[in-house]
Amino acid sequence: MGKAKNKYRHIEKKMLSFFRENPGKEYNYKQIAAVLNLRDTRGRNELIKFLNLNVASKQLLSPSRGKYALVETKKQYHQGILDVTSSGRGFVICEELEQDISIPKNGINKAFNGDLVEVYCYKRKKNGSLEGEIVNIIERKKTTFVGTLQIDKNYAFVLTRGARMYTDFFIDKKQITPDYNDGDKVLVRFDEWPKRAESPFGTLIENFGPPGETATEMHAILSDYGLPLRFPEEVEAAAAEIDQRITAEEIKKRRDFRKVLTFTIDPKTAKDFDDALSFEVLGEDLYEVGIHIADVSYYVQPGSILDQEALDRATSVYLVDRVIPMLPEVLSNGVCSLRPHEEKYTFSAVFQINGKGEIKKEWFGRTVIYSDHRFAYEEAQDMIETQTPIVSEKHSLRNGSYTIDDATFTAVITLDKIARNLRKDRMKSGALSFDRVEVNFNLKEDNTPESVFFKTSKDANKLIEEFMLLANKQVARFAGKRDKPLPMVYRIHDEPDPEKLNNLQTVVAGFGYQLNLKTKNVSQSINKLLLDTQGKQEQNMIDTLTIRCMSKAEYTTQNIGHYGLAFDYYAHFTSPIRRYPDVMVHRLLAQHLNKEKWPSIDQLEEASTHSSQREQLATKAERDSIKFMQIKFMENHIGEEFAGVISGVTDRGIYVEIIENKCEGMVRIKDVPGDYFFFDDRNHALVGERTKKIYQLGDTVTVTVAKADLIKRHLDFTMVQEDQ
Repeated sequence: MGKAKNKYRHIEKKMLSFFRENPGKEYNYKQIAAVLNLRDTRGRNELIKFLNLNVASKQLLSPSRGKYALVETKKQYHQGILDVTSSGRGFVICEELEQDISIPKNGINKAFNGDLVEVYCYKRKKNGSLEGEIVNIIERKKTTFVGTLQIDKNYAFVLTRGARMYTDFFIDKKQITPDYNDGDKVLVRFDEWPKRAESPFGTLIENFGPPGETATEMHAILSDYGLPLRFPEEVEAAAAEIDQRITAEEIKKRRDFRKVLTFTIDPKTAKDFDDALSFEVLGEDLYEVGIHIADVSYYVQPGSILDQEALDRATSVYLVDRVIPMLPEVLSNGVCSLRPHEEKYTFSAVFQINGKGEIKKEWFGRTVIYSDHRFAYEEAQDMIETQTPIVSEKHSLRNGSYTIDDATFTAVITLDKIARNLRKDRMKSGALSFDRVEVNFNLKEDNTPESVFFKTSKDANKLIEEFMLLANKQVARFAGKRDKPLPMVYRIHDEPDPEKLNNLQTVVAGFGYQLNLKTKNVSQSINKLLLDTQGKQEQNMIDTLTIRCMSKAEYTTQNIGHYGLAFDYYAHFTSPIRRYPDVMVHRLLAQHLNKEKWPSIDQLEEASTHSSQREQLATKAERDSIKFMQIKFMENHIGEEFAGVISGVTDRGIYVEIIENKCEGMVRIKDVPGDYFFFDDRNHALVGERTKKIYQLGDTVTVTVAKADLIKRHLDFTMVQEDQ
């Protein structure tokens, strides 16, 4: 029996989809015709032919006369996460399969990107790859979406189509109140997707305001990633009720550091201070250094409403113009913040250490401190560079003097010396050294960007970093380095992807750099590459490509070490104001020290996985906020020329990063002048068909800013043609 005419082939696809959505059920041809809305005789006859054809090919079976059902095998059905691509196709990632299942556009069946789905899977005859059709949506990853409101006469839509979203939302006109205007950026909740509807139905939840405005876009970014905008009233109320007193009774339970010289070093603009250092000379080349961390776990008790909110958030989110804290302000900026000239409860790692950074003795436990000084990084850096104490009215001591005394100056200089040795030892062990330039903005009063500046890590930053790393490492070793390891939430980092490293090796060779992947210590070779490119135009691009080779760091109870830091044991202990895993580590450490019962490993692992996921969302939101500010800044530079470095090459065009401000935009392939260019995937380059002109990663080019699209967060450049 031959194939039916093409105009009826869709009947077979719909018929099979129906059976796959209803496995184990039997239907006669009339029932199926009704479902498929086949009313004409020819259509029904074609349906009968397709039923018999699929029985013959053993896709369907006929258990009784006139009845049909799907031939089922367990191997044909799998569960996994849907990944929708920009082309509209999808892939379902299943842990039990060696390859992903490709999903054509017409097989996505109303699932959204990230949904947990059940897929009917089959092998394609030509190449044996797996293809499938989604038959069941088990769990929606997202139920709220950000989009632009479009109001028509009798109805409205929220336009949400994008790289990973293939549909918009229908809105009943009754929802449109005077508070909503055509073109506003809004948050819509998915309600249902009726069988015969072309679009899902949604309910408007929040109006962010006119698109392009800073407040609108920042709120939209947070909502797009499911990050909270504000604390529930009951959480704020619980925080307000916390007893903030430092009591004699509680002090007796703690080691008292209030008479030991203690200070904080943080950014100028910091409001929450979760770490402080104490310093005491014990003898010749022997010092006691205390790393004191805000005792958040004392105030946030397990199972409380504050604890549940902190776990849900899992991290603070740092956008360009605002911080969305993990804890309410009364905790984050108040009771837990180690502010100068205030007594505070802390959880501490205390080390007897020499100038080489060798630990002679360590102690962990709850403490009470008094912070004598609050230094900005710039002030500490000034002391390190000039080797002289600073004089500042900002730092009045308890006796009223305005001069930083010799003891404090000596502490900063000695800690800097120890930190340098700790860092040197880490580098020898194979720790990676990314010295990336961080983009920041000077903002006007209305939070629009006035100028761009770059933040680099100097000695004062590295001083704090090394002692925080030391505390984190030693706390993890305390729990893990023993015959029977104690439960701990580790911060792990797996080895880099070998395939990506091979690709990096090829790319950097084009710039004249070497990356030795045959050596036993690949990290040393990576460090040499990073050092060789420092200060070069291609540094940022090669840093980015190198970071993409790395695995993602994550939280887990199963330790495999931290590749990037070259530590066998590592945990996050030093920032409980802004990271929930640090709160868990504090609790576990207290339980181990007091020999108390700890939570189940399953509970810890679940909270660790959740924290890793929330961290990744926060990172994406932070990047989006920087991208928005860059485009907002470039709005005032339309038509201007800039020198840039090619930071990416695709089949759509080339990405160029402007050297003076690190703003990145795209030159579309059709706008590259002088020739018709095609994409050379292997060499990450565009090649001229006639001239053989090559544009590749790292090349310096001159571009003109053509368009700054705040809504899509995209910069369009045009290439300035070189003189021939």
